[in-house]
Amino acid sequence: MNSFNEVIGLLNDEQGRKALQGMQRGIEREALRIESNGHLAMDKHPKRLGSALTHSRITTDYSESLLEFITPVYQDIDALLTDLTQTHAFTLRNIGAQQLWPVSMPCYVGDVADIPIADYGSSNNGQMKRLYRKGLTYRYGAQMQIISGVHFNFSVSESLWDRLYEASDKSLSRCAFQSESYFGLIRNYRRLVWVLPYLFGASPALCSSFIKDRETSLPFQKLGKGSLYLPYATSLRMSDLGYTNKEQERLNISYNSLAEYLTGVKAAIKMPSAQFEAIGVKVDGEYRQLNANVLQIENEFYSPIRAKRVTLSGEKPSEALARAGVEYIEVRALDVNPFSPVGIDEQQVRLLDLFLLHCLLSPSPKTCEQDEKAISSNLNAVIVEGRKPGLQLNRHGESVDIHTWLTELFDQFAVLAKLLDGEQSDYQDALAHWQLAVDDPEQTLSGKIMAELTSQQIDHSTWVKGLAKQYSQQLMEYPLTAETEANYRDAAEVSLQEQAQLEADSVLSFEAFLNDYFADKPLEVEQVG
Repeated sequence: MNSFNEVIGLLNDEQGRKALQGMQRGIEREALRIESNGHLAMDKHPKRLGSALTHSRITTDYSESLLEFITPVYQDIDALLTDLTQTHAFTLRNIGAQQLWPVSMPCYVGDVADIPIADYGSSNNGQMKRLYRKGLTYRYGAQMQIISGVHFNFSVSESLWDRLYEASDKSLSRCAFQSESYFGLIRNYRRLVWVLPYLFGASPALCSSFIKDRETSLPFQKLGKGSLYLPYATSLRMSDLGYTNKEQERLNISYNSLAEYLTGVKAAIKMPSAQFEAIGVKVDGEYRQLNANVLQIENEFYSPIRAKRVTLSGEKPSEALARAGVEYIEVRALDVNPFSPVGIDEQQVRLLDLFLLHCLLSPSPKTCEQDEKAISSNLNAVIVEGRKPGLQLNRHGESVDIHTWLTELFDQFAVLAKLLDGEQSDYQDALAHWQLAVDDPEQTLSGKIMAELTSQQIDHSTWVKGLAKQYSQQLMEYPLTAETEANYRDAAEVSLQEQAQLEADSVLSFEAFLNDYFADKPLEVEQVG
């Protein structure tokens, strides 16, 4: 297994640089629609934005109020962020006086029972998407489901895979080599995922209305009239308050190979849950959830990273992976960045590039139970007290200061940045920017947020409402060409027509549709070599 520096040596020429530079990226950004008073919008998904079921760029996640903006895949970072900005700008022009909530943790919610579950129409696909969300409500409550995040989709170029494969022992087929290398990336990512909430965690505080009657062992401090925070927290979104699922802790899905992962996922979607069985699947003739298993469907598996392949019509994610291997990975550990009107900025994207390439190009031994415990404890430590001076993490069974570990990682990122930049300095500039956060935890996103709140002595919600208004004005003034606006309007109209066609074509009963969807099909990994 080649060391990181040996792999960099293999790529240290002009062709190697170009192969590295050919990364492809996509962004999915979630954002709650809010009224100008900061309360959750309760109306239906605006028709002017098109069909949430069939639109490729503007959809909803859990709620009618929780928008999700999806970019196409781009190689150019400027083009990627311009596309995302245009989608935001078009949306704000078409939601009246409503605004977008620019942080991960939700705005003020009165009665959680009033949170409108996303509606996708009467087609079987649409009904299934809504019922899945209804199941999430019964299982975990609506409050958890309206937490927002940013997902970052990432793949490397075919020419890089060619170079890496040629340097391998060729014991696997090219397809299997790519899949297993992506799983190597995933294992290293999970070992180092704490880096992301340290740098990019942006939910150190929240509105006390989010807690309400929920019990928590976190030693919250109060700020202003109704804000709760932890002095050194980075990402409460990723804590036990946020996207967690105790039932899933017993799944033990392995990332040691694609085959093991698929076996684990298949077992998980068939594993019964006494807790969810108590809810009932169909009660008094009305569905409450898709089934009573630990996972209703694969998407319910909460993981900070996923192996992905674009699915064919009617294909499940695991079936796509079994059919043709891993095509890209999806990073799911990112809070919404409140200092960007679109929730993420260029310097973050460049740091993510360096981080993910480092994970791909470094040796990635398989993980054992002891490793899994260290992964979990490191992540939890950074989520709750990542900015604490002298914080110790577990590296290979030994205690290491977080600053020491980050410094060593950034030294390796610097080697990559220099190679990627060539005559430019974009990656080295981004690294220098985030190096400030390594040297001073108050320069992290969470540190900057706490500095804003404490210096102004204002509530978290007051500060966020100010940002929402500022970004709304900024994006309303963002120049959209007549052609761009027309393209968005056309896409909205076409999506509505596509939904109507799906509804007209749905002849199978919903029950028969579900039986067909959950029919047991063998998952055999192709081309394992």
